[in-house]
Amino acid sequence: MAIEKLPDGRWKADIEPVKGKRFRKTFKTKAEAMRFESTCRAKVVETPEWSPRLKDTRRLQELIDRWATLHAHTLSDGDARRRLLDGMAKDLRNPIAIKMTGKQYAEYRAKQLTQGANPKTLNNRLGYLRSVFNVLHQLEEIDYPNPLARVKPLRLQEKELAYLTDAQVEHLFAVIHERCRTPHVAMVAAICLATGARWGEAQALTPERVGGGLVTFVNTKGKRVRSIPIDPLLEQQIHRHFKLHGTFSNCLNSFDKTLDATKLVLPAGQASHVLRHTFASHFVINGGNILTLQKILGHQSLAMTMRYAHLAPDHLQDAVSFGPQAWKNAFSSEADPR
Repeated sequence: MAIEKLPDGRWKADIEPVKGKRFRKTFKTKAEAMRFESTCRAKVVETPEWSPRLKDTRRLQELIDRWATLHAHTLSDGDARRRLLDGMAKDLRNPIAIKMTGKQYAEYRAKQLTQGANPKTLNNRLGYLRSVFNVLHQLEEIDYPNPLARVKPLRLQEKELAYLTDAQVEHLFAVIHERCRTPHVAMVAAICLATGARWGEAQALTPERVGGGLVTFVNTKGKRVRSIPIDPLLEQQIHRHFKLHGTFSNCLNSFDKTLDATKLVLPAGQASHVLRHTFASHFVINGGNILTLQKILGHQSLAMTMRYAHLAPDHLQDAVSFGPQAWKNAFSSEADPR
């Protein structure tokens, strides 16, 4: 029998339009089962290779597993991101992925906020989970739209980018030379200040990557090789350091402790990164081109570099020159300061 009623009240369609090709599916009503039967018989006549697509009932964790298999190996932080996504699936109670809604995720995020989660961290998590659906859709692993496409990231207060004055830089190196026992700290800090490099990029330099008036960073955050011109004196000092002390060791903790000893007041999270901000800030203050700075810092997006634009000597001065001048009519002749 092609359609039969099951003990639980549902209707089962069991159809074999041609020998050896059989379709089975269960429905709530007989009418739905009959429509399915008609569709199958008609489609098989039109297209013998046709087969109805099975409903995707995989849960979120199963999709994360597939994402990890197909894509995580292409990321430098694939394992760490996988662990984070696994935790999110558990916190979201591992829903059927195709039925997941933006509201469901928004409720999860609101709960995380009440528990003290950092808003920026939650924005990162939203991006990571969106990426799971986007990547699997691109690879044709799923055929439905991203359920989180309409969830907006939290609006964040822009953080202050602190930088050191020349006097503060002098104080920093005085404390490094006085208190720090690790010989590499001063040289790595100098490279960061002279090139805008991240601490890890400078710390990974080797003798063969310093020469010809350039330092070449290869283990960059953006995964691109970046060569930056340096002063001849700095080049000499770097090679002299390598001869005396060997290649750099991991000395970030030593720098952080020394920075604490300087009593310099910095925004939270800006320890060694203040050296990079100091380079960028002084570069712009001294009239450097913002597009050149983008290349030096290795920013993939100009928006990241534009955070320093307000430090330029002529930043927004056109507001005075080119804005409407009629505001001057607001003052009577008695108010003339002359």
